[in-house]
Amino acid sequence: MKNVVAVVLGGGRGSRLQPLTSYRSKPAVPLAGKYRLIDIPLSNCLNSGINQIFVLTQFLSVSLHRHIRGTYRFDDFSRGFVEILAAQQTIGQPDDHHDWYQGTADAVRKNLRYLVQPDVEYVLILSGDQLYRMDFGQMLATHRESGADVTIAAKPVDRSAASSLGIMRVDDTGRVVGFLEKPQTEAELRDVTMDARWFAQRGIDAGGRDCLASMGIYLFHRETLVAALEKTNYQDFGKGVFPASIRSRHVQLHAFDGYWEDIGTIRSFFDANLRLAQADPPFDLASATAPIYTRARFLPPTRASGVTIRDSLVADGCVIGSGSVIENSVIGLRYRIGRDVTIRNAVIMGADYYETPQQLASDQQEGRPPIGIGDGSVVEGAIVDKNCYIGAATNVIGDPRQTDRVVADRWELLDGILVIPKGAVLPDGWRR
Repeated sequence: MKNVVAVVLGGGRGSRLQPLTSYRSKPAVPLAGKYRLIDIPLSNCLNSGINQIFVLTQFLSVSLHRHIRGTYRFDDFSRGFVEILAAQQTIGQPDDHHDWYQGTADAVRKNLRYLVQPDVEYVLILSGDQLYRMDFGQMLATHRESGADVTIAAKPVDRSAASSLGIMRVDDTGRVVGFLEKPQTEAELRDVTMDARWFAQRGIDAGGRDCLASMGIYLFHRETLVAALEKTNYQDFGKGVFPASIRSRHVQLHAFDGYWEDIGTIRSFFDANLRLAQADPPFDLASATAPIYTRARFLPPTRASGVTIRDSLVADGCVIGSGSVIENSVIGLRYRIGRDVTIRNAVIMGADYYETPQQLASDQQEGRPPIGIGDGSVVEGAIVDKNCYIGAATNVIGDPRQTDRVVADRWELLDGILVIPKGAVLPDGWRR
């Protein structure tokens, strides 16, 4: 895998993940209490033997840069790196190329000079906001054995999910011969549905699934990628480069039937986190052969006394008071939870730091609760971002009946989920 370079796309503005992306880029959004979304593609690369990785960023990327710099370091002899390529103007570019990245393909196009190196034969394009575990060595084997110019990873899905995804049609050899973005009608679906025998021949239990959805993971021969970007002005891979490649190149499908989730909305983020907390999660964070890496923080173990915890993840460094009940929830790093607190179906992102005695005194002087959740509070159907000051006897509760977005001063309600933005202060007795 020494001749493979990975490019992780940092994503756009992340508007569908607001307010979680008000202060950070999508790949920097915390996941499962102690990770960030960017840790998933980077861990998949490292576990697959790929250690030459570029991360393309543009929006609100300071915390993402800090996390990558503090986590992914290599010794001098491995030749490994995780290099951040932020949007920038360069001398010699035409005036109309001085703008920011206009899409996924445009972002890679503006950084081609880093990929045109003598020892680079393949370029792997990844998204920075997906949850999955994949051995890219198997994808490279598919690419080589088929003699493809481009290989794309795809997951079997049923028709109900096809309307929100890019769906491919392939021949008996696995070559992609058709692509339809978000098919809506029965006639469109008929053009891209696959026979159950195709799945069975590859050892996949279709289980009623008859569509192949693009995962947004592409493996290119470097020369193919350079030609596709230099000879066209396509802005995106999914909408431009990939469909054009099907017409002019050998595009091969690599079937993947493991867990995969695109974390693009508040609902998908919320549900994915809670599924990780289940007794038998669809994506197991504990793996002896393919661990998920993140920054080492050297925190103490979580301390809890007289606490009831069911189907939950609790990260390092927390202090949980007696009588508290935590059910089907995720608790992030360093968070202090008072006595007799109920947390149910919630994602608590934790805190970036412990408050000093001086900061605690300042909280008291200004009438602000300390960072954490005060005694007797209830948090249910909610996402609490980092460093929130939540007082005693508060009710931080979502409303599944409310599907429209509601924006207020210290909270937002999206798809029935109550979201408390980073650093918000909710005084004692607060109710929505």
